[in-house]
Amino acid sequence: MASHGRPNYVAIWGWLVALMILGLAASFLPGARGLAVALIFATAVAKALLVALNYMHLKFEPRLIYAIAIVPVLFVLMLIVALFPDFVFSR
Repeated sequence: MASHGRPNYVAIWGWLVALMILGLAASFLPGARGLAVALIFATAVAKALLVALNYMHLKFEPRLIYAIAIVPVLFVLMLIVALFPDFVFSR
């Protein structure tokens, strides 16, 4: 197995903090609740990718790992799409 460099953990942590602040700020957006929920979900996906690729070192794994991981991701996406109306239109 080829050696790989270590990710810049401090930079990844900085991105995670910035995305957390963006998601928190989105909850205070006036008006369009659907836009806020979509922005919160988008930041959550970005944070999950950063953690998986860098802290779990998945970007250095063989391509088979991605084929195995895609099924749960598709289930999560289907769940998000199915529950999105409940988040947006609940009173």
